[in-house]
Amino acid sequence: MKVAFHTLGCKVNQYETEAMKEQFARGGYQIVGEDDFADVYIVNTCTVTNMADRKSRQFIRHAGKINPEALVAVTGCYAQMKPDEVSAIEGVEVVAGTDEKHHMLDFVNDYISQHAATISIKPYDQLSEYEDLGVIDAMESRTRAFIKIQEGCNRFCSYCIIPYARGKVRSRDEGEILREVRGLVDKGYREIVLTGINTALYGADKGELAIEPLIARLNVIEGDFRIRLSSLEPTVIDAEFVKGLLGYEKLCHHLHLSIQSGSDRILGFMDRHYTREDYLEIVNVLRDFDPHYGISTDIIVGFPGETEDDFQDSVAMTRETQFCKVHAFKYSMRSGTKAAEMGGQISGEVKNQRSEELIEVAEATAEHFFDSSVGDTRRVLFETCEDKMITGYTDNYIKVYAEGDETMFNELCEVRLLKKYKDGMLGEITHGQERSR
Repeated sequence: MKVAFHTLGCKVNQYETEAMKEQFARGGYQIVGEDDFADVYIVNTCTVTNMADRKSRQFIRHAGKINPEALVAVTGCYAQMKPDEVSAIEGVEVVAGTDEKHHMLDFVNDYISQHAATISIKPYDQLSEYEDLGVIDAMESRTRAFIKIQEGCNRFCSYCIIPYARGKVRSRDEGEILREVRGLVDKGYREIVLTGINTALYGADKGELAIEPLIARLNVIEGDFRIRLSSLEPTVIDAEFVKGLLGYEKLCHHLHLSIQSGSDRILGFMDRHYTREDYLEIVNVLRDFDPHYGISTDIIVGFPGETEDDFQDSVAMTRETQFCKVHAFKYSMRSGTKAAEMGGQISGEVKNQRSEELIEVAEATAEHFFDSSVGDTRRVLFETCEDKMITGYTDNYIKVYAEGDETMFNELCEVRLLKKYKDGMLGEITHGQERSR
């Protein structure tokens, strides 16, 4: 039988989908593309915003149109939070929560053999044990591998529904992580991306933050590969913590460090538990170490009570930090969060205006970041062809275009950055030149 997968949302979902693919392949299923005709469609959903819910519903219905006779099975955060809503969508016969993905093969086989619909959702207070999805052997990308190291979050920011969807903090066994990474590196993967719902909280459930010791152990694994952190939360880490990361040569010079707002007042309403100055201290540590250290971030506009001055604080923070990438989000009210009950809700028109302004400023600061990097030599992991050029990313997360062919794929090449080009930079492969930061 043929099975297709569609993934929405975060890198954790991407990892979990890869794990489910391996389970189904071992179970005798043929994996096909998400838009192909299949007997089973598995949709791994997201619920971080209303738009994420909508996109989840759209693909669930889309799958039913490709093959009206197919079994549609839905998992992920949207399924966890709104199982009845999901199960009511025509064609959906299996709904599994965020902690039930390891049972998905059994749920599907049970339906095929017995035609018994399944809704399996653990309540929040039972989301307390790390779900073992096994050790994966491969990823859809043949160059970069996402490695899930922890689950859950205990920060409970006032706008965020994810702690309720993902449950308590629980960490994956270090030995399993090391075994998985060694296997993937042996198979030729050149970038290992550590990911989790709140990656910085790895080990917190066992009494200590253990992300740095984990990186130390990964750093000594033999092989020419690099380590990338998918994100770190300033609600968890500070400038002193970051200093401890700078000595690991395999760790990419890029952090995704979500600030969410440049206004101390709004950060307080968000229950973020740091100030803009705390954030800038982290930035200064990184940029003192490497002036072109890549820092990307998330910023929410239109949070309840956000004034024009508050918004301009976010704009100013974007300019001051010179982010290489800003993900701008319009505040999305999530039922069950503190922010949904707050006064001062912002109109959609104002959210749109602020989002457009922030995106414009963010694009300008990214371009300045590119311009300041002209002349740098960085290692680039090439992985795709685009407009007759090969493309990949530097360690500090600049997209690079260069002359070359597919024989350069999955190679970490020395590249001199020449100039801004499209959504990244044009580079010249120099191969053996000494790497400079």
